[in-house]
Amino acid sequence: MSDFSRVTRRKFLFTAGASAAGAVFLKGCVGNPPGSTPVATTGNTTTAPATTAGTADTPETTTIKLGYVPIVESAPLVVALEKGFFAKYGMTGAEVLKQANWGSARDNVEIGAAAGGIDGGQWQMPMPHLISEGIITKGNQKIPMYVLSQLNTQGNGIAIAKKHLGKGIGLDLSKAKDYILSLKSAGTPFKAAYTFPKANQDFWIRYWFAAGGINPDTDISLLAVPSAQTVANMKTGTMDAFSTGDPWPYRIVADDIGFMSALTAQIWPDHPEEYLAIRADWVDANPKATKAVLMAVMEAQQWCDDPANREELSTILAGRNYFNLPKEILSEPYKGMYKMGDGQPDINDTKMATLYWKDSKGSVSYPYKSHDLWFLTESVRWGFLPASTMDNAQKIVDSVNREDLWKEAAQALGIASSDIPSNTSRGVETFFDGKTFDPSNPKAYLESLEIKKV
Repeated sequence: MSDFSRVTRRKFLFTAGASAAGAVFLKGCVGNPPGSTPVATTGNTTTAPATTAGTADTPETTTIKLGYVPIVESAPLVVALEKGFFAKYGMTGAEVLKQANWGSARDNVEIGAAAGGIDGGQWQMPMPHLISEGIITKGNQKIPMYVLSQLNTQGNGIAIAKKHLGKGIGLDLSKAKDYILSLKSAGTPFKAAYTFPKANQDFWIRYWFAAGGINPDTDISLLAVPSAQTVANMKTGTMDAFSTGDPWPYRIVADDIGFMSALTAQIWPDHPEEYLAIRADWVDANPKATKAVLMAVMEAQQWCDDPANREELSTILAGRNYFNLPKEILSEPYKGMYKMGDGQPDINDTKMATLYWKDSKGSVSYPYKSHDLWFLTESVRWGFLPASTMDNAQKIVDSVNREDLWKEAAQALGIASSDIPSNTSRGVETFFDGKTFDPSNPKAYLESLEIKKV
């Protein structure tokens, strides 16, 4: 039985100015000189020595090509480049390359950087598992991947077209169930979309519909549309709902073409979102460079989470080279300020914003294996993977999730031991509808769900 039956490309130029910037402590103080002892975390920040040529930690290569999709989940990769953190740890040739969509990212990691593609980058879960098993690759070719870090939590939402105002389409979708079912009966089924099948944003909108008593496979029309097309599709009236990452849901509200019905921060507070994953062959060949990449991304995550940096973060991402949109579309969501709609109160809570380093449950960056397990279990729920997957789920997770490498990088970075999780499980997770997922008994979770395929 099987386990499962550009922004234009550009290099970061390592100038004397960038080198100095890369050595600056996250709060603005001068960092430790090369070769000094790492300092433990203070609040959300860390200092660590820069990697220098000729030391035992010198990366085997200074280059890596990481793909990203222009949504807020990509921020740690962009910041690691723009603020000099990749260069600080010896990855002076790191490139962060815009991908047209998730399908392009998958195609580019299949061919690899040597053939003009990428080595890894930002991924929805469980894409690294699906690529590793050849489930979503051409010819079912298996491209082993390693999950190295979670990039963020939250920052996603479900936007609804303006024409549905007054129909009760909010977090509790049961209030709009009869209305949505009536559209199907009238021959005009409710059209909802996500950005890539069998991954995060598909799961969020499916969970939301099912919790409201609506079967996403039979009661509505559900399809994949690239995130950059969300605004246009809703403007033309061809889409009723969209599940995607900021800035797109907020932009739909700002452009007055729709309203927010739910945030993923409401559906599952502090939920796992997107991840850094790299081809296993690259990681195995470059363990020191992998650690350097991880350290750079971790420091970028801490920088992103510092409230004092959020305005600059919005400016960086909004720029023409990255998201190419008005800065204001990012700055309010980054403060946890969301204008909802249809009678729902607006949200003004920093805990509901995108977070990159810490949340109310502890570490955001650490890749909990229990979260991989939820994504696999949810994949079985919707028939994306066979039920037999559950018999082998832990083995599947262990082959892809390299939380051990995250811990090595965290220790090298000087992260306080209290901020390094000691358990690969975050424990029981609770969703907005009262359902719970216990990683020690995922089959019980499956059995508790009323709407499912399995």
